[in-house]
Amino acid sequence: MAMTSTNGATSTVANGHTNGSHKPPIRIAGASGGFSDRQRAISSLAKLDIEVIVGDWLSECTMSLHGAEKAANDELRAEGKLTSEPAGLYDPTFMENLSPALDDIARKGIKVAVNAGASDTARLASVVEEEVNRRGLGLKVAYVEGDEVTETVKSMMKEGEEFRSLMTGKPLKEWGYTPLSAQCYLGGAGIAEALRSGADIVICGRVSDAAPAVGAGMWWHGWDREKDFNQIAGALVCGHLVECAAYVCGGYYSGFKSLMEGCENLGYPIAELAADGTCTITKEPNTGGEVSVGTVSSQILYEIQGPLYFGSDVTAVLEGIVMTQEGKDRVKVAGVKGLPPPVTTKVGLTAFGGYQAEFSVYICGLDLEAKAEWIERQIRYSAGDAVKELTCFKFQLVGYSPENPRNQEIATAVLRIFVQTKNKDLVSKSTLDVPGLNRWAMDNGLQGCPGWTLSNDQRLSEGKVYYEYDVTLIPQSRVEHRVALPWINKTLDIPPAKELREYPRDQASYETKDPVDLNSFGPTTRGPMGWIVGGRSGDKAADANVGFYVRHDDEWDWLRSILTIPKIKDLLDQEYKGRKVERFEIPGIRAVHFLLREHLDRGFNSTSTLDTLGKNVCEYLRAKYVDIPNKFLHRGKF
Repeated sequence: MAMTSTNGATSTVANGHTNGSHKPPIRIAGASGGFSDRQRAISSLAKLDIEVIVGDWLSECTMSLHGAEKAANDELRAEGKLTSEPAGLYDPTFMENLSPALDDIARKGIKVAVNAGASDTARLASVVEEEVNRRGLGLKVAYVEGDEVTETVKSMMKEGEEFRSLMTGKPLKEWGYTPLSAQCYLGGAGIAEALRSGADIVICGRVSDAAPAVGAGMWWHGWDREKDFNQIAGALVCGHLVECAAYVCGGYYSGFKSLMEGCENLGYPIAELAADGTCTITKEPNTGGEVSVGTVSSQILYEIQGPLYFGSDVTAVLEGIVMTQEGKDRVKVAGVKGLPPPVTTKVGLTAFGGYQAEFSVYICGLDLEAKAEWIERQIRYSAGDAVKELTCFKFQLVGYSPENPRNQEIATAVLRIFVQTKNKDLVSKSTLDVPGLNRWAMDNGLQGCPGWTLSNDQRLSEGKVYYEYDVTLIPQSRVEHRVALPWINKTLDIPPAKELREYPRDQASYETKDPVDLNSFGPTTRGPMGWIVGGRSGDKAADANVGFYVRHDDEWDWLRSILTIPKIKDLLDQEYKGRKVERFEIPGIRAVHFLLREHLDRGFNSTSTLDTLGKNVCEYLRAKYVDIPNKFLHRGKF
């Protein structure tokens, strides 16, 4: 797919319309939030009355794995040891999603813009093009490239560039690992230009999760990326709302118990994005779930990091967001303000970490903590001096036995033993004659505490390779953002916006400006905060974010007054890692948000925690007891 190159794609015209026209809202359907999403989505959505389908099949986890595999293949190729062409390093499920929908997409003129190409975007575009041609559909397939910045990062490091971790603020040289791959997050401008050039399907490698919706909005409404910051910021928030598919329609919703009827098949979202940047969120008909201020507020709070939400095209200010329930399954989102995009964009770094393994022991009934201590002391004794070669050695008691348990399963907990090491021999096999994790644990089977029970599946105790992942920033000026248009044998360079702004790493953090005396709310009952407080949490590498919201104005006065930074540290209890906690508010949705720095023990691929994606931070905190005003409880619980 060789291309020629032209410079400076800056058109702001969409289908002959310029900004300020009275064009109706563009209907954007969110089809996927990750490779584990349901495969029916594109096919179902293509049968509806929409203009664009967007979706994301990638994550930090998948990008890291694909990036590492690409680096390994490149090394083998350079050494002449690559005996056959490897499988494409794009999402392997994408074609199963797209293929059944192609006839409807072609017949109805629906556009598609997706994150699915990972480390082999051009190859996936070719696969899509081959399927389109095989079926005689005549759809034009473009692809966006430039997210692969491995050599750029390595070159800048040699030039003395001091990259700093976005999580810790420390220089990359203190990380202790050598990057194998580096992939940055592109914006939506390239997608917009592909659509303006006639593309029907746009395949991206790693644009930001919200970028497909941003690009669709810029194309449809003809926004000027150099000045229409409010509108583009509204599209960025719109994209954030639909990027995780059914999340905004009831997935992960604190009020999930009210949605049990129909939960087997939650609907996928459709956003109506207007010319002024406001949007209305709806969902596909005749499906479970709901679109409410609660479900939409939940998704707004997911994986944000402060009052500013950064994209390569714009910076959105979240504090002024307001939501209005316009009808059943219809929520209008307004109040988003825009600022110029940042000078930099995020780049994920993948490095070889070592090997990891785990071993589980089941224990039951009384004295679980004492039983766990017994096992830990014995296994550490068996490991002996080998512990010096472990970079991580953790014992985690998972679960508890309630009083007077009604069955044995409820009374059973798991002691999880987790190790990481650079020495493959310590975790290389799960057979009994190899010294290492499995042997250390098995040595103590007959010396164990009462009820010590071996799992009948030992495969996890055989080590696997894991990768370290960190995030830093790279100047947008060093990124070669391009759009390939194969049907005319052409590429378009997409330069950064002319006005870029420098933003500090740490965003504004503050307590509420006028807290209310908690005694003024009257008599209280001690109980879980989640009785009246909803929320959502997520991950960004090692950082966890968690946001909480309530349903009524007087509850908002209580929430913003009780949820201070010291209070959240107190509620975290033993989970508080001693790191920085940042706080801000979104009054329009009655929400308080916290960013917990370095809370998750690195990222998904290397973390030792059970909460690999930060999604359970919120549910843990909602289970913590606080003094809840009785008058709130009378309204009903989540």
